[in-house]
Amino acid sequence: MAVETNPTTSWRNWAGTEAAVATEVARPRDLDELSAAVAGAKRTVRARGSGHSFTAVGAAHDRALDLSAWTGVVSADAASGLVTVRSGTTLRELNAELDRLGRAMTNLGDIDAQTIAGAISTGTHGTGARFGGISTQVAGFELVLADGSVVTCSPEERPELFAAGRVGLGAFGVLSTVTFQTEQSFVLAAEERPEPLDDVLAALDDNCAENDHFEFYWFPYGRNALTKRNNRLPAGTVPEPLSRSRQFFEYQLMENTVFGAVCRVGRAVRPLVRPLNRLSSAVLSPRAYSDVSHRVFVTNRNVRFVESEYAVPRESLADVLGELRARVPKLADPVMFPVEIRVAAADDIWLSTAYERDSAYIAIHQYVGMPYQEYFDLFESIAGTVGGRPHWGKMHSLDASVLRERYPRFDEFTALRASLDPDGKFVNPYLSRVLGV
Repeated sequence: MAVETNPTTSWRNWAGTEAAVATEVARPRDLDELSAAVAGAKRTVRARGSGHSFTAVGAAHDRALDLSAWTGVVSADAASGLVTVRSGTTLRELNAELDRLGRAMTNLGDIDAQTIAGAISTGTHGTGARFGGISTQVAGFELVLADGSVVTCSPEERPELFAAGRVGLGAFGVLSTVTFQTEQSFVLAAEERPEPLDDVLAALDDNCAENDHFEFYWFPYGRNALTKRNNRLPAGTVPEPLSRSRQFFEYQLMENTVFGAVCRVGRAVRPLVRPLNRLSSAVLSPRAYSDVSHRVFVTNRNVRFVESEYAVPRESLADVLGELRARVPKLADPVMFPVEIRVAAADDIWLSTAYERDSAYIAIHQYVGMPYQEYFDLFESIAGTVGGRPHWGKMHSLDASVLRERYPRFDEFTALRASLDPDGKFVNPYLSRVLGV
């Protein structure tokens, strides 16, 4: 195992909101090396992942684990659909491998840069009123504990640790492998179009019920929302994707190159943000196509931003959005990016944002380099009035005293953590704040 001891070894997340310097970096290539790296850490140890969280959940200040050599599918059972993958594998790599196997994840978010360990640990999710986040597709996992021993967790084996560890924040140990319940590869029909925001909100319950996966983007100063409906097609359907030229025009040129240029103009000349945002809302164009599921779920995003996201009870969505619509236009600093709204089914994972309640996810963004604190504080206060739960990988200011009130199993989670890691080997400043360690 290679261990770098250069004290200037540094890490920065994708958005540039968090940074840390580790005293050493270990790059395990097999399970024995991973166990040794954990057991041999003199102080604390954290797996870095891909750095796509906006919080410092993955920051390592003593020994950092680079899992880039610990990747790939370990096993795949065609009869059961169970696929076991090493934790350093990215979602992009997993999707490509599942595609070759004729398998697919049931639901995905719109980013695939995260490692499996990071996606599981922070509660990465997609949208769909009948579907849960990625962690709900976990059938089991192996975990390296503080002493280097490896335990297997499933509904039958160490069920409490399984219930807590599927969104474990890296607090119990380092994930070694994760076993997913996959399904036969399927094709999604995608329909994306602009619609008046008032119409979208009036038909929200119907849209969520009638579509497998529904979401929309609200432009704070415009009248239109961009709606996205993804629905499963019968087995054997031949995909009809957008042409290569249309894909380049829509996704690379318009959504990345042109939108990035618009954001840079708005950042340089703040009075232009509101009219540019209205223009972005007005020029949205419809598109319809079908493709293999992961190619529809995932979107390529090159324009950098900062993000906060809260899960609120489904029934509270209209009230929260109503407050935002009324108050965002009054902010001193204008908002460049749209707001994303998704939904998910309740689950039984202790620190899942959807624990025991059907949820609506509201994600707010701001272009990098533009002021965001007043906006994010406003959003957090509005979401807090309905018991909103922050995404563990996105920006928020809550600590254990508040989070304890929003998660019924919070004290059980922290007690289990203390029993498995009494010396705090897996603790970093972020975990100290959110778990009260």
